[in-house]
Amino acid sequence: MSLYWGSASPFVRKVMVCAYELGLSGRVDTLDSAANPIERDTRIQAYNPLAKVPAACTSDGLMLYDSRVICEYLDALASEEGGASAFRLFPSACSGRWTALRRQALADGLLDAALLIRYENLLRPEPLRWPEWIGKQSEKVNDALDAMCSDVPDADALDIGTISYGCALAWLDFRFPDLQWRSGRTALADWLTIYSERPSMAATRPTA
Repeated sequence: MSLYWGSASPFVRKVMVCAYELGLSGRVDTLDSAANPIERDTRIQAYNPLAKVPAACTSDGLMLYDSRVICEYLDALASEEGGASAFRLFPSACSGRWTALRRQALADGLLDAALLIRYENLLRPEPLRWPEWIGKQSEKVNDALDAMCSDVPDADALDIGTISYGCALAWLDFRFPDLQWRSGRTALADWLTIYSERPSMAATRPTA
């Protein structure tokens, strides 16, 4: 599978963590990209008309986007090749599945709001920035963090929900070091510290 990639994207990181955990990282060929909401990288459009990463193309020409779809594809591929006993990042049992998917949705929503803040501050000319917009997106980030804090996964849990939590929280550390999201959220911070020690997380730390 070829994957348009960016080391700083938390959504790309989510895909790569899944690939490592499923033993498929060696089968992902990463392609450099420069995704940007203003100056769109037209190379990515060969895989995704929205020119957003991650965007993938399988060896048989199947186009896949976004991170949720690519992660589930990798999980299905590993399951197909490993048989009934294969480890799954997308649980099939109802209770575990819906918890994992809910956590993924929460983490992705946190990232969506945080990215809007980043774009507002980084890309919009300063005279045109909208403080109320930034404030309301910040509320979403904090509400998501509080919800995560009340739903801290078990230390040994591993599925698409925990991967999404880990990538989202680590991205806040990377892009918003002044946010101090750990304040008052000790259990969630401790969970991330332990989770970040996984080889898959260590191998995918952002570099730019």
